[in-house]
Amino acid sequence: MKHDVSIVIPLYNEAENVAPLHARLMEAASALAIPWQIVYVDDGSQDATFATLRTVTGADDRVILVRFRRNFGQTAAIAAGVEHATGDIIVLMDADLQNDPADIPMLLAKMHEGYDVVSGWRRDRQEPFFHRRLPSIAANWLIARLTGVRLHDLGCTLKAYRIEVIKNIALYGEMHRLIPIYASWVGARIAELPVRHHPRLHGQSKYGGWTRTFKVLMDLITALFLGMYGTKPMYFFGRLAVFLCGLGVLCGFIVLYQLLALGIYAHRNPLLLFAVFVFLLGVQSLTFGLLAEMNVRIYHESQGKPVYFIREVIRAAPKPER
Repeated sequence: MKHDVSIVIPLYNEAENVAPLHARLMEAASALAIPWQIVYVDDGSQDATFATLRTVTGADDRVILVRFRRNFGQTAAIAAGVEHATGDIIVLMDADLQNDPADIPMLLAKMHEGYDVVSGWRRDRQEPFFHRRLPSIAANWLIARLTGVRLHDLGCTLKAYRIEVIKNIALYGEMHRLIPIYASWVGARIAELPVRHHPRLHGQSKYGGWTRTFKVLMDLITALFLGMYGTKPMYFFGRLAVFLCGLGVLCGFIVLYQLLALGIYAHRNPLLLFAVFVFLLGVQSLTFGLLAEMNVRIYHESQGKPVYFIREVIRAAPKPER
C-alpha cells in the first residue's frame, strides 16, 4: 500500500519509552487526514524494546517493525527504516520522547510550500550545556562554514524529506546528520523550523557529546571530498600533485643555487633530500588521482549510478492533428 507519509523511528534500549511514544505518534498521525505509516527499527536492543513494540502496536497494518540482529548504529537503523518506508515524505525522529510527534504536522505543512527538506531546530534544547549543547554548537558552526548550508541544528533527528531526495543518499557512519548537506548539493530546497524539545524522562542517551562530534567531523571530511570531487577526483589529486612537484622543483633549484653560488655541497644539504621526497609525493598523488578516476568510472558505469539528479521534466502536449 502506498502512503503519503512514513514516520521512521530508530530505537535502541528504549523499552520504557515505547508505550508513551507510540500513543503520542498515533495521536499525531491520526490527525493528519492522509495515508500514513510508522516504521520502527530496533537497533539490536538488549532490553524489552522489541517485545514492548509488538505488544503496543498489535496487528496494525500501518506499522512496520524491523529488528536488527545486533546493534549497527543509528545511521544504519535510519537507512533500514527508509528502505522499508513507502511514503512520498519520510519523517525521521528519535524514540526518546525529546522530539515531539505533535510537531510533525508543522513540518509537513512547510513541505507543502515546495521544500524538499524541512529540518527541526531545537532552539530551547533541554540538555546539559558543556556535554551536549556546546559540542553541537561548535560542530554546527563549523559545518555551516565549510558547506554553506546554514542550519542551526543538524543534530536534530526530527526532519522531513521527500522520498526522492533521501532514497538516493547512501547512509553509513554518522552520515544521517549530514543528509541535508547531501540534499543541498543535488539542488534540494531546504527550510528550518523551531521545534519543541523535552527533557529525557526514561533511560539515557546512547550517543556521547564530544565523541559523537569527532565522528561527525570525520564523516564531514568524507562528505566534503565526495561532494566536491566524487566524480572528478583527479581535480583534487592533480592540484596536490602540481603543488608538491612544483615545491620539489623549487627546492631543487635552491639546492643548485647554493651549490654554484655559495659552495654548499648537495650531499651535505638536507634540502636536497626534502626536494626529492616532496617531488616523489607529487608523483604518487598523481598516481592516486588516476586510480581514483578509474574507480569512479567503474562505480558509475558498472552499477548505472547517476551523475546528476533531475527535479522534474516538462514536455509540451502534442498538437492535435487537423
